[in-house]
Amino acid sequence: MADVIDGKKVAEEVVGKVKTLSGALHAKGASRPGLAVVIVGEDPASQVYVSSKSRTAKECGFHSVQHTLPADTTEDELLGLIHDMNADHAIHGILVQLPLPSHIDAGKVIQAIAPDKDVDGFHFVNVGKLGAGEMETAFVPCTPAGSMLLIERVRGKDLSGLNAVVVGRSNIVGKPMANLLLAANCTVTVAHSRTKDLPALARTADILVAAVGRPEMVKGDWVKPGATVIDVGINRIPAPDKGPGKSRLVGDVAYEGAAQVAGAITPVPGGVGPMTIAMLMANTVTSAYLAAGLDRPSF
Repeated sequence: MADVIDGKKVAEEVVGKVKTLSGALHAKGASRPGLAVVIVGEDPASQVYVSSKSRTAKECGFHSVQHTLPADTTEDELLGLIHDMNADHAIHGILVQLPLPSHIDAGKVIQAIAPDKDVDGFHFVNVGKLGAGEMETAFVPCTPAGSMLLIERVRGKDLSGLNAVVVGRSNIVGKPMANLLLAANCTVTVAHSRTKDLPALARTADILVAAVGRPEMVKGDWVKPGATVIDVGINRIPAPDKGPGKSRLVGDVAYEGAAQVAGAITPVPGGVGPMTIAMLMANTVTSAYLAAGLDRPSF
């Protein structure tokens, strides 16, 4: 039976270090880290995510700002707000919660954020730095950054000689995950819906990352014995056994079967999920340290 990778515990350790770093920054006479979160409209899931991010930022001792804008906010109004925050020295991280209303070009908005305040890691400058291996100045998207920390807890920082298969090629998880694994000396294959004989390819992986958004797609017999399995998926499926209309959360990996074969595996929930907000805090305190001319902290 696989070791269960406790993402909640690791996330708590990251947040604990962020709190220490934030306090040390303030003690040096520098501005405390500032995180601004923007939400447009009233999407219920986005409201939950934003409140969780703002709450954690306050726990970390950050200057936490939340801009809640009406759904009919124009693109120009949103871009104007981002322009003002780019110029605000008290703000070190800017996060615009997605999805945005359909009349606003999300890509244009993300690229308007100053790269050194892009704590989501979505600006083309940060994407390019990650692809070029410029890890000292890049901001890495939070979910793959958190996934990488979990892998390091099992396998160490140097992954030389190991094969990794990333199932999924999104800009948010799949591609940055592949670049992080390459930077750690892994041999990396990115697989997707057009990949031929995906189960056979998955079975070559010492590290298997599932990030496709399809419930329990990766079966137990896809997993190489002893592999480290990172399940990024969060899917809600019907759970009639719990009662009419009830549901439950599952990942992209069929957990029970995979756990019988893998060496280590992340559960859903409680695996990668908690790491995402923790790494957002890590990116924000990092931005504050760099803005103060201090060395980049490590996690």
